Amino acid sequence: MRHAAAQAGAFCRRNAVMVVALAAAIGSSMAVPPDAQYWSYFDFKTLTCLFCVLAVVCALRHIRFFYLLAQQVVTRFKTARRSVLALVVITFVGSMLIANDMALLTFLPLGYLTLSAAHKEKYMAFTFIMQNIAANLGGMLTPFGNPQNLYLYTKFRIPNGEFLRIMAPPFALAIALIVLCCVIFVRPEPLAFAGEPVRLPPARTALYLALFALAIAIVFRGIPYWIGLIVIPAVLLAADRHALREVDYPLLLTFVFFFVFAGNMGRVAAVQQFFAALLAHGTLAVSALCCQFISNVPSAILLSQFTANYPSLLVGVNIGGTGTLIASLASLITFREYVRRSPGQAGRYLAQFSAFNFGFLAVLLGFMTALGMR
Repeated sequence: MRHAAAQAGAFCRRNAVMVVALAAAIGSSMAVPPDAQYWSYFDFKTLTCLFCVLAVVCALRHIRFFYLLAQQVVTRFKTARRSVLALVVITFVGSMLIANDMALLTFLPLGYLTLSAAHKEKYMAFTFIMQNIAANLGGMLTPFGNPQNLYLYTKFRIPNGEFLRIMAPPFALAIALIVLCCVIFVRPEPLAFAGEPVRLPPARTALYLALFALAIAIVFRGIPYWIGLIVIPAVLLAADRHALREVDYPLLLTFVFFFVFAGNMGRVAAVQQFFAALLAHGTLAVSALCCQFISNVPSAILLSQFTANYPSLLVGVNIGGTGTLIASLASLITFREYVRRSPGQAGRYLAQFSAFNFGFLAVLLGFMTALGMR
């Protein structure tokens, strides 16, 4: 009994955002009892796209595809500054392709391995923080880079060209800020990386890349989402059923619970009036601020019920992923990984994390406001 309770407690701590979302869904259902309209809350395409991308990424991780990709880049650099910058850029680009949380789970271990093998642990906290910021801000350029992007892209049916135009300015500034920080805070000290050689299985690599292309085509509306929901699980059941088991189902459930919460809140007159009045003062700032308290994914789902200003909402919930530790689920993943590898350093890490993240938030928010976005 005690063992089961301990396991349940550990699960809740690992998935704190999901637990909060569940509590919010249950609480809101008391104000709006379940009825037939609940089915309209769920965006099944978003859930399907997210599931397909996560499943294929797990399969690619099993054959160490991303490890080899990162290793090939990192081994071409010979200094601490260049290697840290490479790790951060890999995470930045990876988040555009495989979503921010999966990019961190893939490349944070590589950052740890690189720095610890070269005895450069003094750069560990900085590297993890920059990888975290890179994952949150790199993913904002693509509809599938961040979960909230996928939701807003689908809900408002944002054209691909317009999506890129909206996100290009903060994306470009984010790149410049990240590179500047790496140049300033990491010295060009000699660094050698001795990673183990990796060989990819040709057939599985080709198969998984084909599935990944299918998942991306679904996201960009090139293929009906129900095809991916049939094909991808069926293929992985035969090729790598462990990938299906390792999908981040708590993340999917977080979406489900917040769909219920946001849908219910949208039917409460007092809530409608409150958020309508609040968003009238500026969707960009309100959405970024909201992320600091309830994270970017639930902020996107909730606020989308009360505004049609999706450009400002989209930018706000992306740059709002910087700031507090709970502003993004990806930040919690990074914190968990760092503390697990560097026990006793949580306080020091949080201090650096807060300084860099709030700095990025202030600069990006000021920049977009100067461009006339509200």
